[in-house]
Amino acid sequence: MSEMKQYNLVADRKGMVWDLLLYIPTVVALASIGTGFWFSDDHSTGYLFYFLTCFFFIAGVNRIFKTRLMLFPTAPTSFSLDDQRVILQQKNGVQVNLIKTIKYYSDYSGKSFGLSGMDGAGKQLQFVFHKGQFASAEEFDSAQAILKNQFK
Repeated sequence: MSEMKQYNLVADRKGMVWDLLLYIPTVVALASIGTGFWFSDDHSTGYLFYFLTCFFFIAGVNRIFKTRLMLFPTAPTSFSLDDQRVILQQKNGVQVNLIKTIKYYSDYSGKSFGLSGMDGAGKQLQFVFHKGQFASAEEFDSAQAILKNQFK
């Protein structure tokens, strides 16, 4: 495959709803448990649950705003690939070229995949793409097939 294949990404609002249904109850439950331990004078365990609360909150915000809604400046809005590299266009206008150690990671459910690799400056980067970000299921399957064959 010598020609570049381009995929344009869109916001995944349906996936965002599912992520909100996952992260909001988790963060509320962890904060409630932490508060319970805090007021029962078990401050060490309270700190642990507050840490977990912050961790899941930050992970959820990043997942929703960067990968699902593509609102952060470094969120990819499109990507092109050929047999040797992956070129990602970010929301802030920066073009990222993954040219070394490109790896493709699929999930077990088949609803998302990840890419990692080094750019020209030697910086290791990672990106996650969800099925709902593609215009059609066929585009998602096409991108996965190409990536699986080229960069597994």
